[in-house]
Amino acid sequence: EQTVFYAKCLANDVPVAVEILADIIQNSSLAEPEIERERGVILREMQDVESNLQEVVFDHLHATAFQGTPLGQTILGPTKNIKKISKADLQHYIKTHYQASRIVLAGAGGVEHERLVDLANKHFSGLKNVASDFLLAPCRYTGSEIRIRDDSMPLVHMALAVEGAGWTDPDNIPLMVANTLIGAWDRSQGGGANNASFLARAASIENLAHSFQSFNTCYKDTGLWGIYFVSEPMQAEDMIFNIQREWMKLCTQVTEGEVERAKNLLKTNMLLQLDGTTPICEDIGRQILCYNRRLPINELDAR
Repeated sequence: EQTVFYAKCLANDVPVAVEILADIIQNSSLAEPEIERERGVILREMQDVESNLQEVVFDHLHATAFQGTPLGQTILGPTKNIKKISKADLQHYIKTHYQASRIVLAGAGGVEHERLVDLANKHFSGLKNVASDFLLAPCRYTGSEIRIRDDSMPLVHMALAVEGAGWTDPDNIPLMVANTLIGAWDRSQGGGANNASFLARAASIENLAHSFQSFNTCYKDTGLWGIYFVSEPMQAEDMIFNIQREWMKLCTQVTEGEVERAKNLLKTNMLLQLDGTTPICEDIGRQILCYNRRLPINELDAR
């Protein structure tokens, strides 16, 4: 849902970096040779994505869960669109979406807020400061199923998901805690029998899966909450049974101690993800676009 342009530089070079970013966003030449070169790069990236089975599964998951809506499209889009996109299409996209009300200039590290504000006024004052006319309707979730069978493949790659919560939904934080409770596990890690996750212990002891990963994918007004796993074909049904059992346990049998453990692990993971200026900038920008402010850690803890 967001596009990011970023630069890393020394503190003394911040004005130059902001000037370059502003020039990229407002004055890109979009020369035909450059478009053709990037077209080839995107087509090669598409081949890499199609060879990654996890990426393929999640593309199909979105296509069926949000069918008929923009979220049902893949990030790169269909090949025919990549091949025919033109300079005029790119210019129209920039004119429609790159407006002041839709842009956040964020900085982290050796830069003062007041200095960044002055640079924004200097280099981004040419952007239209009006409310966007381009408003998308909320994406509709459709409960459905898609199966792609290939008996030549030795393993089953599967994703199960339910409709989740958007970034601003009050249920977002509880779903993040529930996601942490289910957890993740990979056979190569070992120690599954001693894992805190009940599902990890079952998958390890009963040899139900090679790996699994719970996920909570959030968008502006909706989301997907579920699990992705890889297993032997004959073990997939038993794995699904155990997943359903663990999901029901979240509703009926989860203890206060387990919830506290998941909350502490979630806070730890969130803080670890903010290690460095780049992830901090991304976090600031995303939260400003979603909440119109940055949520402090103590507020997230209270929620």
